[in-house]
Amino acid sequence: MRSPSSQTPIHTGGARGKGVWLVVLIGLVACIGYTAVEVYLLGGQMAFPLDDSWIHLQFARNLAAGEGLAFNPGQLVAGSTAPLWTALVSLIYFLPGHPFFWVKLLGMLLFLVGGWVTYWLGLKLALPRAFALFSALLTVSTSWLVWSALSGLEIPLFVVLSLGAIGLHMEELRDETRPPLSLLLMAVAVLARPEALLLMALALVDRLLRFERDSEGDLVWQRPAGSAWVVIALGVLAVLVPMAVFNWSVSGSVLPTTFSAKTPGVARWLPEMRFLHTVMGVFFKVQPFMLLFAGAGVLTMVGRLGDKRDRGLLPALWLICLPLAYSIMNPAGGLTLVGNVGRYLFPLFPLLNLLGVLGLQQLLDRFSGRVRIGDRALSVRVALLCVLVLPTLASLVQGSGRYAQGVLNVQDSDVKAAHWLEGRLHPDAVLAVNDIGAIKYILPNRVVDLAGIISPEVRELNYNGFLDLHQPDYLVVFPRWFPAMTAEGSPFELVQMFSIPNNITMGGDELGVYSTPWTRYPLKEDLP
Repeated sequence: MRSPSSQTPIHTGGARGKGVWLVVLIGLVACIGYTAVEVYLLGGQMAFPLDDSWIHLQFARNLAAGEGLAFNPGQLVAGSTAPLWTALVSLIYFLPGHPFFWVKLLGMLLFLVGGWVTYWLGLKLALPRAFALFSALLTVSTSWLVWSALSGLEIPLFVVLSLGAIGLHMEELRDETRPPLSLLLMAVAVLARPEALLLMALALVDRLLRFERDSEGDLVWQRPAGSAWVVIALGVLAVLVPMAVFNWSVSGSVLPTTFSAKTPGVARWLPEMRFLHTVMGVFFKVQPFMLLFAGAGVLTMVGRLGDKRDRGLLPALWLICLPLAYSIMNPAGGLTLVGNVGRYLFPLFPLLNLLGVLGLQQLLDRFSGRVRIGDRALSVRVALLCVLVLPTLASLVQGSGRYAQGVLNVQDSDVKAAHWLEGRLHPDAVLAVNDIGAIKYILPNRVVDLAGIISPEVRELNYNGFLDLHQPDYLVVFPRWFPAMTAEGSPFELVQMFSIPNNITMGGDELGVYSTPWTRYPLKEDLP
């Protein structure tokens, strides 16, 4: 077994150098650019590209008001997959000014920290400082991560926690006398995204895959050392058990209701090729070269096992196994576990960039010399890096329009419907809705959830039984989701329809408000 004194130290200096400030500057410029497009299109306002962002805000607002993790006030639900994010966002309601500004600022700050952590993790992977910096620049230039920074979602928080835990894990592998505090950080990450449970399991597997090379260069498995495991296990339980107990007491499951709303569990034992094709598409459209080189990066990590550059395999395992896990749990016939616009995959982009650059380094080591452009001589390596970054920059520019269009889609549907009902709708009327976020955030009315996030009983009843149970006054739904229920001649009569131009985000191109057989509160009709 390798002793701490025999290990080659990993240099992590330079994090305060000019290169890191360049990462911060580029990330900040990207965020400001996206925000400027949004504010321009919305006439000076701010909003969000998904209804899920409003869900977090509603939970956070109720938490700040002393209601606990409730969506409808007074009704605790296990619907938050990111209670740590909810808790952080709840603090903004004690600050002056508009909460939208503060939640976006919080996301931006975490996004910039994520760029720095990518650089730091690159150094842990034994990348030369310039290559670690290039990985960080790619990360803060990734359009979907800029989108995430301004989305009001937990993605930037999970990026920071998961990357930090991976880096700490790699440091612990270098010195087996250190307590496995990375597992405690992964437990905290579970409170930002439940997928961190898989990260924790993979970290344990990685601790078992420890090798040394014998005198002939063959790999020999080494039994892992046990150090402070009992204390860390108790710490992990202290973090995870309270949330699991809360979920169980409210919904009968230790997992959030969102989990069962998205997936029935293990749907198949082999990966679904259609799902994996979609995953590859999410990565390829934004980081095509890094996706191509990431395989070489994985092989590089495998090839380092047992030598002084051995950092374990956790980055590679996480990048590969998370999409595979999603695949076997994804419901048949859909792409639920990709998430809206593929957002469940976004936390993998920094690792894709790091492993891509790790593989790219092997290629660039074969190139040297300079190329002349006019009177100037440019390094061949620098020229290649400039070419490789072009798709990322092109996607970054195009992504601003995609982000703004997503914001407009939410405004043209859920937000517009909520404002149309505002003033027309009696405060005691009950709404059954497709999207619970913006409608509940804007309106005081109680909502029941046809998607099952805050109303898990919908999964045990058919829709007719669910509606009979709750007897809502109005439906606010996408007709394409409920063609029989919203067809002409059904007992649900159309009151108002909202079209969603150039829809790329919502569950349909139209959102309708329908009266029901139980409507007790007619809408006020003399409003503009």
